Amino acid sequence: MTWPPVRLTCRVLGFSPQAFYKWRATPCSARDWADAHVVNVIVEIHADDPEFGYRFIADELERAGHDLGERRVHRLCRQHRVWSSTTKKGRRGSPKTPGPAVHDDLVQRNFTASRVDAVWLTDITEHPTLEGKLYCCAIKDVFSNRIVGYALDERMTAQLATSALRAAIARRQPSGTVVVHSDRGSQFRSRAFRAVLPTAGLTGAMGRVAAAGDNAAMESFFSLLQKNVLNRRRWRTRDELRYAIITWTEHTYNRRRRQRVLGKLTPVEFELAFTTDTDTELAA
Repeated sequence: MTWPPVRLTCRVLGFSPQAFYKWRATPCSARDWADAHVVNVIVEIHADDPEFGYRFIADELERAGHDLGERRVHRLCRQHRVWSSTTKKGRRGSPKTPGPAVHDDLVQRNFTASRVDAVWLTDITEHPTLEGKLYCCAIKDVFSNRIVGYALDERMTAQLATSALRAAIARRQPSGTVVVHSDRGSQFRSRAFRAVLPTAGLTGAMGRVAAAGDNAAMESFFSLLQKNVLNRRRWRTRDELRYAIITWTEHTYNRRRRQRVLGKLTPVEFELAFTTDTDTELAA
């Protein structure tokens, strides 16, 4: 088969022979090659936090050491159809569709446990300050209602949930099977959060769609936090609110606030009274 001359072909297609030979020498430009690597990172960031728009993604890229402007990130997100899940709206008034469950519901609203570190509940709450919102992810032991881990940040990311889970693991060092129950939020469905579970010997569990009662025991803690800390005053800075949340959780809720369901004991006292010597050491 005889191919037509390059010059004739280029004239028919509408570009110069010089452009063709330049492309043949380097079919993929350095810019395209760099964009391809950045797109891979963008897709990973969006997979962990689907709520992130291009501005938040640009911030995460900067934290990861990629020096890109927002306009370039916006172009790449648009080209590859990477959009925030909160900006894609259907009919007016239509509710946001929850993500698919990545774990079975192993709790079934049975918020009881026969030992420490058998079932942990987790969820995220938020509260505004004059600097912006502060998000808190907490983990609660069903046996004693004790908050065994938490993390606070200015963004509701997968890293927030992962940090809280790692904090609980570091504090409790559970040896048996622990079921970690959450809702279907993207932070708990993220690869980062799910990767921690089998590494520490934990088992994930998730509630049903649009069933607030499936995590009601965790919501009860946030309700107390709201009344006793968050709504007591206006908070100027995130650091101010962060200190107040930590102080109330560790000093008041875990160690001083007596609960009738625990026989008028505090969560720490309940663990000390109803665990073995080994468990008591872990609960301290």
